[in-house]
Amino acid sequence: MIGAFNGAAVGVGVTMTLPMDVRLASEKAKFGFVFARRGIVTEAASSWFLPRLVGIAQAMEWAATGRVFGAEEALAGRLVSRVHAPDELLPAAYALAREIADNTSAVSVAAIRRLMWSGLSAPSPWDAHAADSRLMAALGGAPDANEGVTSFLEKRPAAFPMRVTTDLPAQVPDWPTR
Repeated sequence: MIGAFNGAAVGVGVTMTLPMDVRLASEKAKFGFVFARRGIVTEAASSWFLPRLVGIAQAMEWAATGRVFGAEEALAGRLVSRVHAPDELLPAAYALAREIADNTSAVSVAAIRRLMWSGLSAPSPWDAHAADSRLMAALGGAPDANEGVTSFLEKRPAAFPMRVTTDLPAQVPDWPTR
């Protein structure tokens, strides 16, 4: 999931985007976790997502001050991964989405996404290692892996046959429940 910010993302406008995989911003974007300035608390699970995305110190600064800040600060604080000119933002987001769609296995991307998010609550790296090892075993001989290797050897684009809706292995860890 890719987000592209070209204006104000304040309050729920920013917190609802924290579960996105990638966030891009235009130079005109503004962000704000303004809850403390309104006498309320962060919402939409942002107390879980934000510190994991940007670190506890940055998360606390933005949430405790409640101030609105620009795209360059969001980039420096790792809330967004890139900043573009306003007219280049959507083409950049579409190009990133196209790169993923055209060059990767959707099943692999879905499994990696689940591994990454579930890994945030893993008690140790060994738990993450066990999860990726189970998935590597499940997907290593699957049709997408065969196609990925064959297309590489034949120097052609891959045509991955598997689908997320029907072929995602059961070994993919579930979302964290703690």
